[in-house]
Amino acid sequence: MQHDPDLLEALAAFKPVPFDGVVFRATRQNLSPVAASTNGGRWMVPRAAPVLYTSQQREGSLAEISFHYARMTPVPTKPVTVHRLQVSSRRTLKLIQADIASLGVPREQYKEVGLLRTQQIGAAVEYLGCDGLIAPSARWSCDNLILFPERLAIDCELEILESEEVEWLAWAKANGLYDHEEM
Repeated sequence: MQHDPDLLEALAAFKPVPFDGVVFRATRQNLSPVAASTNGGRWMVPRAAPVLYTSQQREGSLAEISFHYARMTPVPTKPVTVHRLQVSSRRTLKLIQADIASLGVPREQYKEVGLLRTQQIGAAVEYLGCDGLIAPSARWSCDNLILFPERLAIDCELEILESEEVEWLAWAKANGLYDHEEM
């Protein structure tokens, strides 16, 4: 993948920091919460580097999966599994909303789906050797931690602490994230 030299220069000005903490990941049932995806997403172009999307709040992980499930036809009705993970990384780049705007993503467009620019940013962060990216969630008032597992050092931690089954549809309705007609 070709990277924008101006974007690389702008990102290189940020200082990566270590991360050590608990994060949450909501998955469909029976999917490993530590299995990375190459399908792309907000912070990675499809078929590029593997990515593991997590949230620093349980509700953030549920809001993310609820958003995607609510857009499917038919809407999935099975519960999801929310996993609590202990994670450590060495070189994680933290971007706040103002940083993201300065990199070419206007605040009013941040919640949109399929933003090429956020994908370019994520790919460039991974290319620069970072093992993670902390960025605001587009779906909940919290930060998400996006991990690049191929960049994690061998001694970095990625441990499943606990898992719980959650009726995502009931949760989404209760939190105003699903208002479609009953199925």
